[in-house]
Parts: sequence; structure tokens; C-alpha cells
Amino acid sequence: QVQLVESGGGLVQAGGSLRLSCAASGSIFSINAMGWYRQVPGKQRELVATIISGGTTNYADSVKGRFTISRDNAKNTVILQMNTLKPEDTAVYYCNAVVTTRWGTAPYTYWGQGTQVSVSS
Repeated sequence: QVQLVESGGGLVQAGGSLRLSCAASGSIFSINAMGWYRQVPGKQRELVATIISGGTTNYADSVKGRFTISRDNAKNTVILQMNTLKPEDTAVYYCNAVVTTRWGTAPYTYWGQGTQVSVSS
């Protein structure tokens, strides 16, 4: 079993910054990719940013130039640095990891419990 523990959410004024962190632990052979998604009530969960094991990143258009995703492979941790936050960034942010738990088995996607990010205008 794999656990993802998120931290760093909170309330911030528009234009401010927050840093989200997510640490994966448990039965991990390798982590193929890690990322962040967000969801607001009544809407589908949407991709914010992802990073694969080689370091290639992908961002939603709405956060490009403002958010930066990074990863510490040795610590199985992914960081989302969020700058110039806007009220429309308000959501519950979920950490995601695609994990292979044993050599030769198929990877599986795990999710964190979510952390609230609120941006006031």
C-alpha cells in the first residue's frame, strides 16, 4: 500500500504565494509520475501540473508561468510552488502518484486526501 500526505494549503490574498508538498511512502518500487490536480464543488477534477521521473513537466494553460512543479526523487516528494495566485485558483488540491509497487507489475495511481487552497480577492 502507498500513502500520499499533502501539506501547505491555506488562505492567501490574490497575488500571494503558497507552496504545496506531497510525500509518498509505503511499498514503492518506483514512481513513474507525480502531479497535482484540483477540484471545486460541482466541477470535475482537473490537472494542474505533472512531472515524470525524467523531469519532464506539463502544466494546465491556466497556471503556466505562475506555478512550478518539482520533484525530489530520493524523498519521493513533489512540490507545487504557486505564485501570483488568483481567486479562481481556489480549490481542493490533490496530489497524485503513479507507482509501481513491485518489479514487473503494472503501475497504479494513488491519490492524497486533498488540501484546501483559498485565494481571496
